[in-house]
Amino acid sequence: MRVDIFDYDLPVEKIATSPARPRDASRLLDLTGGKLADKSILDLPGIFQPNDLLVTNDTRVIPSRLNGLRDSVKIEITLHKQIENGIWAAFARPAKRLKQGDKIVFNSAFKATVQSRKAGEVILDFQSDDQTILDELHKIGRMPLPPYIKRSELSKSELDQQDYQSIFAKRLGAVAAPTASLHFTPALLNEIKLQGVKQVNITLHVGAGTFLPVTASDSGDHKMHSEWAELTNDAISLIKETKKSGGRIIALGTTVLRVLESAALNGELRAFSGETDLFITPGFTFRVVDLLLTNFHQPRSTLIMLVAAFAGTNRILEAYEYAKNNGYRFLSYGDACLIENMNKV
Repeated sequence: MRVDIFDYDLPVEKIATSPARPRDASRLLDLTGGKLADKSILDLPGIFQPNDLLVTNDTRVIPSRLNGLRDSVKIEITLHKQIENGIWAAFARPAKRLKQGDKIVFNSAFKATVQSRKAGEVILDFQSDDQTILDELHKIGRMPLPPYIKRSELSKSELDQQDYQSIFAKRLGAVAAPTASLHFTPALLNEIKLQGVKQVNITLHVGAGTFLPVTASDSGDHKMHSEWAELTNDAISLIKETKKSGGRIIALGTTVLRVLESAALNGELRAFSGETDLFITPGFTFRVVDLLLTNFHQPRSTLIMLVAAFAGTNRILEAYEYAKNNGYRFLSYGDACLIENMNKV
């Protein structure tokens, strides 16, 4: 499809640079009825139904942004994917100042050697085991906020260490947050469960590639980034029980949706553990998810294509225009929308 179909004007003042406080004070645009409805995240317990299943992502964000020196040149590194023990792929700024064999010093005990560079991405060898790397990241790393959220380098974004982590976060591995989860508080989750809604975790370690724009003019020419994911047999049993009882599968975020639909590509939902690079565009047939709670996404992104495939392109573009004109906040720290599957198997 033509990528420009999914382009829209997003004024910078519409982009949220901090979350709602408290988290569950965010607004919710409900697209599940015949008309667009202005609601709140706190309305979710009344929207969800007994026997529904809320599927959440338990990935935990690593503070993977580092400042280092190559000789006297300042280099900013954002780790985005583990290649093997001690070796990571990373985005570098300014990447053009790096070449194979260069050493980047983060502190006296923490360094990395550039194995290779391609455009803005480098492969780094830390010559340390992964536990040592994680320990250092938690000492000196910063949360890898999206590029459209700016922070003072001196502040190191201490508040973001809490804000950019969901209440479901358990398994270390993400370098970007599953942002729909950021609206949830323990109190809200408890209220939802009191309505008879079940909840289960899956895992998808979100990569920084989620923020990369689609530069191709046709979606068929875009190479989708891959991310590690896992769906267990226990989760599958709950999903099947829910479907059998007439309940709905509610994906909390596009990361959850991609895992569930990746695991059902052959027509039957099966346990899944490994890389997924599923790129969902209009025309895709959804086999598992009934409702999707998600934020408002960037123009020309793979995520706006995904929600357009789920709810219908015209409906999504209409909803985004409405949201812009009615004070909704966009992107990672912004408000949310609830959409239903309009392309069921």
